[in-house]
Amino acid sequence: MNALLSIKPEFAEKILTREKRYEFRKTRFRDPSKVDTVIMYSSSPDQEIVGTFTFENVIQDDPEDLWDDFGDVSGIEDRSRFLNYFCNSETGYAIEIKDVCRLSSPVDPRSHFEDFRPPVSFQYVNGDYNHLIHPRSSTPGSD
Repeated sequence: MNALLSIKPEFAEKILTREKRYEFRKTRFRDPSKVDTVIMYSSSPDQEIVGTFTFENVIQDDPEDLWDDFGDVSGIEDRSRFLNYFCNSETGYAIEIKDVCRLSSPVDPRSHFEDFRPPVSFQYVNGDYNHLIHPRSSTPGSD
């Protein structure tokens, strides 16, 4: 199973350049062991799928402790901005990003799915997205 994750464009780019090594969330995947690939949807104004990543672990902790442990690799320069995201949350989740893949060209999911609605945080997606993140390359004579 894959998960489609909405990520602000600045953070999507930092993941793609490996400056951001943890993605932070207020909620976690129901069963992280069943998520094979995270598909990155760069939210407004981009509104495109820009890449994928796999992850090693999901760490659950108090947001202040997450900042203390991972702030230097969070892609966020400002502690107050980080903690403001977790406002009114006693628990936060740090997704440890492993293998990152930038798509050769960003994909507008609306051009492939008539009823596409970007996830507020994330949504589980089936194999319908595989052709977007693993396009088949044509080889000479394969027409």
